[in-house]
Amino acid sequence: MRSAAVTPEDDRIRWVELPGEEPARVYVHGLGSTSPAYFAASAVHPLLAGRRSLLVDLLGHGHSDRPEGFPYTLEAHADTLAAALDAAGATGVELIAHSMGGAVAIVLAHRHPRLVSRLVLVDANLDPVPVVPRTAGSSGIASYTEEEFLAGGWAEVRDRIGAHWWSTMRLADRTALHRTAVHLAAGTTPTMRELLLELKIPRTYLLPAADGPLAGSEALQAAGVSVVPVPDCGHNIMLDNPEAFARTTAAALAPRDQGGQDWAV
Repeated sequence: MRSAAVTPEDDRIRWVELPGEEPARVYVHGLGSTSPAYFAASAVHPLLAGRRSLLVDLLGHGHSDRPEGFPYTLEAHADTLAAALDAAGATGVELIAHSMGGAVAIVLAHRHPRLVSRLVLVDANLDPVPVVPRTAGSSGIASYTEEEFLAGGWAEVRDRIGAHWWSTMRLADRTALHRTAVHLAAGTTPTMRELLLELKIPRTYLLPAADGPLAGSEALQAAGVSVVPVPDCGHNIMLDNPEAFARTTAAALAPRDQGGQDWAV
């Protein structure tokens, strides 16, 4: 386990690092998750192994510190992740990010472009979402006030989401979980989608094929974003269909003359 101080108060982001060739690959988890649990198998898959790989836990999640005074906005997450990558000597990384982590990754690539050379988004949040009470995702968490969530709303969320997600969500700080969900639901200005459209690096968006066409996919593809449906999976693509995830991610990270821009599995 490695770590770096990323705030003036010396709060630390921690990551599991696998040795290998540069440029590094950086894996970022979703809300209430942890990168080693979600990405360890992918990082050592034969199609993806051999690169220096950093499986990073954002502040408030997994093994990283959980400062009470941290705002947990997407921008703050992106800036502290940038500080961790700087401390690790990782620039021009290939960034693979899931769900909420994908939103953070887009903001990171926008605010710190020297740090990111390629971007693979795994069913990531691109737009603000309406806050809907008693749902299982970030919108349901964001429907509580912070006081309500800390006073017992977290237990209602636990009972709705099921044992699998709770196995990592229970490691997250409850304040961090709620604040991150609130800011994820609100999105950024410009939106994550708008930021993604403006990025000039190779970008790929993976989504479950069963979800149907991605909203706004034509505009994304026109801007150079590869939109790739992955079969036989749900939101957690890397866990539900690890072979297809490794195959599509490896193709997305291949040099342009080896991989197409718009392709399917």
